[in-house]
Amino acid sequence: MGSVSRKRVIVTGMVQGVGFRYYTEAEASALGLGGYVRNRSDGAVEAEFEGTDDALDRMLTWLHTGPRFANVQSVQVTDLAELGEAAFSVRL
Repeated sequence: MGSVSRKRVIVTGMVQGVGFRYYTEAEASALGLGGYVRNRSDGAVEAEFEGTDDALDRMLTWLHTGPRFANVQSVQVTDLAELGEAAFSVRL
């Protein structure tokens, strides 16, 4: 198992109303990542992911496209301190 990291991600574009949070939850869970995803009032989606560097790289790659009806314009990534979070959830 590789080293563990945590990232905060802000995704902009047409990312609300297209199932983005739920597809993100499914992808993150399949990759074994902890964290959360939520809609922001400015129309972006915010997420935090914690897991192995390999799983995080795969998640970040997926986020640049997102689900079928999304139109991702940008993905901003910030490094965070690990929290030991193993489960992934959708926050409202």
